[in-house]
Amino acid sequence: MSAPIISVDTVRKVYGEKVAVDDVSFAMPPDAILGLLGPNGAGKTSLIRMITTITAPDSGKIYFNGEPLSGYHPTQIGYLPEERGLYKKMYVGEHLLYLARLKGLSKADATTRAKDWLEKFGLDNQWDRKVEELSKGMQQQVQFIATVIHDPKLLILDEPFSGLDPVNATRMRKEILRLHAAGTGIIFSTHRMEQVEELCEYIVLINNGAKILEGKVADIRRRFQDDKYHLEFEGELPAKLGERYELLNPTPAGVDIQLKDGQKANDLLRLLLDNDVHIVGFQELLPSLNEVFIKQVTQLDPTNTNPFDTSE
Repeated sequence: MSAPIISVDTVRKVYGEKVAVDDVSFAMPPDAILGLLGPNGAGKTSLIRMITTITAPDSGKIYFNGEPLSGYHPTQIGYLPEERGLYKKMYVGEHLLYLARLKGLSKADATTRAKDWLEKFGLDNQWDRKVEELSKGMQQQVQFIATVIHDPKLLILDEPFSGLDPVNATRMRKEILRLHAAGTGIIFSTHRMEQVEELCEYIVLINNGAKILEGKVADIRRRFQDDKYHLEFEGELPAKLGERYELLNPTPAGVDIQLKDGQKANDLLRLLLDNDVHIVGFQELLPSLNEVFIKQVTQLDPTNTNPFDTSE
């Protein structure tokens, strides 16, 4: 098997008295979009800065395709930071050529690629406009193009959909998936768990600088399943159902049912069938990643009941 494109081995980063990254280890599967998740301030950006060699670990090692990370590897990485950084007085075409040349492309190759990418995003008529004249969404798309124009082996996206309308968010999501299908490794960093469930097969959850979960999304959700089911039905439910089971979110056509310790789904179904309930649908409800993360964080710190609250 080929080496993981990125492997992080007990990496630690401290700023003063603040431990930003606390001996974190993980390996990025070569065939999966990796979600690097956690609330604001969890340590995601500090990790990314070390992977991109902007900063160096205080201890631990990072490997790129099995090689110790070096100053050469950033030429194979594309990084879209959460804080955008385009030069607003430059023209769009000029700006893309400048950034592409910094990544080693010839002027001719950079020009061809820039024009192709602008056409994909419907921005081909923006070549001679200044960046500051574009909408925020257009600027974000231009920065995404600058991030991928050199065909990086690894693409790191930090909150890539922030500020995009649904149409352009869908367009960018399509391009991200296309790049992934073509072999580009992708790290997707966000605190928006619903976006992760749409895009990522594998996740690393961190909080207060420490890794608290790692694995395939489907495996993690199943690991934290809590015996809750959704029943869709026609007719009336027997009164004894509410006596034996906890009924949640009832409607005339459906209800969530929480099993208690020792109860089995088959026994629930048998009760429904014995009472002639017309079952339209019955499925297990797996917890969302947001629910899993909150459960993990509150187990570690019972006072932190809303780890994604960024209203400070």
